[in-house]
Amino acid sequence: MSLNCKTPEDVQKAIKDNDVRMVDVRFTDLPGVWQHFSLPSGCLDADTFSEGIGFDGSSIRGFQEIHESDMLIVPDPESAFLDPFTAVPTLVLICNIRDPITGQAYSRDARYIAQKAETYLKSTGIADVSFWGPEAEFFVFNDVRYSQGTNHGFYYVDSVEGSWNTGKEEDPNLGHKPRPKEGYFPCPPTDSMQDIRTEMVLTMEDLGIETEVHHHEVATAGQAEIDMRFTSLTRMGDNLMMYKYVVKNVANTYGMTATFMPKPLFEDNASGMHVHQSLWKGGNNLFFSDADYAGLSQLGHYYIGGLLKHAPALCAICAPTTNSYHRLVPGYEAPINLVHSQRNRSACCRIPMYSNKPGTKRIEFRPPDPSCNGYLAFAAMLMAGLDGIENRIDPGEPIDKDLYDLPPQEAAAVESTPGSLEEALDALEADHAFLLKGDVFTRDVIEMWLSYKRQNEVDAIRLRPHPYEFFLYYDI
Repeated sequence: MSLNCKTPEDVQKAIKDNDVRMVDVRFTDLPGVWQHFSLPSGCLDADTFSEGIGFDGSSIRGFQEIHESDMLIVPDPESAFLDPFTAVPTLVLICNIRDPITGQAYSRDARYIAQKAETYLKSTGIADVSFWGPEAEFFVFNDVRYSQGTNHGFYYVDSVEGSWNTGKEEDPNLGHKPRPKEGYFPCPPTDSMQDIRTEMVLTMEDLGIETEVHHHEVATAGQAEIDMRFTSLTRMGDNLMMYKYVVKNVANTYGMTATFMPKPLFEDNASGMHVHQSLWKGGNNLFFSDADYAGLSQLGHYYIGGLLKHAPALCAICAPTTNSYHRLVPGYEAPINLVHSQRNRSACCRIPMYSNKPGTKRIEFRPPDPSCNGYLAFAAMLMAGLDGIENRIDPGEPIDKDLYDLPPQEAAAVESTPGSLEEALDALEADHAFLLKGDVFTRDVIEMWLSYKRQNEVDAIRLRPHPYEFFLYYDI
């Protein structure tokens, strides 16, 4: 339940009014996974919100070395909500990270980076606020197994909805399983996830997250999407973390498992996170103009210019896993083409045309996927768009064609997103000055991101045999 707290005193009152027994404090590691620990509610006092609580930063991915491990988490009273999944009444507080020696906010705290991005936006005078509306997709499976060792490596996922189960003995098998790439939009019983998604939505609404729609997505085997109503950057970063928490835990109560891994299934659609974004000043949408292409203002076109120019580098943050690049390939509505267009889902930047009202005009950036750290991804996209505005970057002519079916000569002129995480990281290493403006991202954040991703993900995959290689090469 959302508590609408503003101050530490409000939190203390909410604890008393709701008979809260435990307080759960949460923060996000650099890759974007929520971390937490809990304390009895009596241990939380007003000083906690200024002095913080200590933890071992060397045990958190992307944070500190062991010789500098002491760090502080500082709760944000405005983030308070009641956890809907705990047996004992528990109040949750989302926290920022602080260095106990310097007393300064921690440069690698993703939430702090998001807050700095909002501050930088205001300092430019371009806009007062940016609004964000990610469309995070996910899968809900009935079973998942995976293992990796010196002499073996495999994964196996299963779903009662999976089209591969049409011939399975299920005592009885009732059919109604979506065919590959036909999960969008059949009604129940083919869509078997209606009730579970509804429970996810209602839980989010209880936590103060406004939602707009939920539905089955294109893939078979329980692919889903729940759309949140737009809000400001840091708040949407918080909401995305809560969204993932709710999706995973509601699925768990049904004896199922949810994943935001972009590409868990071969030869079917992957999960993306198309991100709608706009800039506002004085209550006016700066992206609207009834005189320009697609109702988008010149400022909006420059914003797109920044997104397209920096898209390869952005992919290292917005599509940040090796698995992301099994999605960013031609087909499956994969947004690999670095162009913009109205209505066109084959373009990297789409300008939705559902409404001609000024308040609805926005840009949709399509390469991101839900494996990203939302705080970092939204901040990086904002910085790229602002760089486009500040440098008046021309996005080029829009292409209102199916970009997957262009004649060879036209197709050759269209640049693409990187083909691997390694390529995206190289692009970020070569192009990150736009992120450093206003000290939003710092060099140590970029360097740690590059190092962590290369050592723990790119190299980790490169060193291991792939199961399909046995099919290809064992009899050589």
